[in-house]
Amino acid sequence: MKLTNWLPPLLVVLTLVGLWQIAASSGFMADTLGLEEFLVPSPSEIADVLWQDRSLILDNAGTTLVEIVAGFGLALLCGLAVGVALRSSDLIRRAGYPLVVASQTIPVIVIAPVLVVWFGYGIWPKLLVIALICFFPIAVNTLDGLRQTDPEAVKMMRSLDGSRLGTFRRVEVPTALPSIFTGARIAAAVAVIGAVFGEWAGSDKGLGHLILQDNAQLMTARMFASVFVLSLIAIALYALIGLLERVVVRWR
Repeated sequence: MKLTNWLPPLLVVLTLVGLWQIAASSGFMADTLGLEEFLVPSPSEIADVLWQDRSLILDNAGTTLVEIVAGFGLALLCGLAVGVALRSSDLIRRAGYPLVVASQTIPVIVIAPVLVVWFGYGIWPKLLVIALICFFPIAVNTLDGLRQTDPEAVKMMRSLDGSRLGTFRRVEVPTALPSIFTGARIAAAVAVIGAVFGEWAGSDKGLGHLILQDNAQLMTARMFASVFVLSLIAIALYALIGLLERVVVRWR
């Protein structure tokens, strides 16, 4: 990545963090919000807690990371399968697309406790919540990508006696790959939200669970530290998928 691409956002972030540090350490932020100073930690205090409690935070982060990766993988498989199925038939698309949209109308924070009741406090409720959030952008972008296939390219393949599977593999999939990766990047960014909701509904470990504990004990600095680690996980997954796209979609 070129220096000119990441330098401007880095400068913006550093400026905002600097202003936050000044406002929090001077007490201006706490006075403005009408709160006690310990409830408004500065970035330096958050960094101290992040280092001091690194074992606890990393242990819980590992649990959340496993949930995110597994849930994202489940959503990727389901999203690709549904996108291809919707593309395969007009009848399936007319019948199934409204159901795909309807899957996003149910608030995840409402369905998460139900999944805990059904599947217990293990990993499956978290995976299903993450998959439910990540599924939609993958499925919709897969369908949109497949629909962008050039009809003339399909006709040419048929004129060369290309099979339906061969046409799908050589023409439709390469056309849809950029859209599929776009959906995957969006899903990776929101997978963290699903993991936190799932852990809030019922869990004894994970960053979401740690945030709930710290909230009850007014340990605000460690709450911010957990949120920071969650953000790093989302950014890392987003960047990893972007890197994979550069390798796979070389012609873009």
